[in-house]
Amino acid sequence: MKLKDIELTTPGFSGSIPEHYERVLGPMFFEPYAIEVSKRIDPTSANLVLEIGSGTGRVTAHLRNVISSSTKLIGSDISEDMLAVAKEKLKGLDIDWRIIDAQDLPFDDDSIDVIVGCFCYMFVPEKSKAFAEAYRVLRPGGMFIFSTWDKLELNGASFTYRKIVRRLFEDSLPESYNLPFSMNDQIAIKGMLQESGFSKIKVESVDKDSISQTAGDAANGLARGGSIYNEIMKHDPSLVEEIIKELEKKLSETFGASPMIAPMTAVVCQAWK
Repeated sequence: MKLKDIELTTPGFSGSIPEHYERVLGPMFFEPYAIEVSKRIDPTSANLVLEIGSGTGRVTAHLRNVISSSTKLIGSDISEDMLAVAKEKLKGLDIDWRIIDAQDLPFDDDSIDVIVGCFCYMFVPEKSKAFAEAYRVLRPGGMFIFSTWDKLELNGASFTYRKIVRRLFEDSLPESYNLPFSMNDQIAIKGMLQESGFSKIKVESVDKDSISQTAGDAANGLARGGSIYNEIMKHDPSLVEEIIKELEKKLSETFGASPMIAPMTAVVCQAWK
């Protein structure tokens, strides 16, 4: 499968999405896990670090801060629009930015010390192939660490948002609706990692709070910065404002108006070669 084909089969993190994604969803959802994942990396054993699915660079910034200044950091994604935000935000930092397909890593065997992928493998069509590629390019003793979202109902703000979308779309939900929360079976994840060659594996649920200054900000971010925004616009652009209005009300009632604090849970996975 070619890169252009991957881009057509994964959610479109393009157009206006990256801006809302970074400004609202970044602090609300991804910052707590960026810190969590980065602190699990041993900087003394990392000479070359590869990040898959860098997005707007939120995890990348923490990685650059945690690892040694002499360690090479490659930040990658398949979305040029997302990486454009990351490059601008982190300009001046020593980061090698690349467009990379997780299923076909352009690196030699046994060449990378750490591979990081936060909330990206849910969108990879052939996960087993991507895991096998990670195993291939890791050096012996190297670590593969990634996170995915746990069950939707354990993620309060997202659950509230997606219930509204489901009701409005009725029987015409886009395929991308389920993708962000489609990879939380810990037994299945461990099985795929073992099939790829990993033997030392740790998979666990990690709870955090998703915090937004206001429920209104959260509603706007979810509606305009999420993976299904472009699908909503194709279906009926007028739905966006309707979703935001109803979502702000529901979030305020359930998790508070200012600040809005909702529970969230991710699955954090570590595997060593």
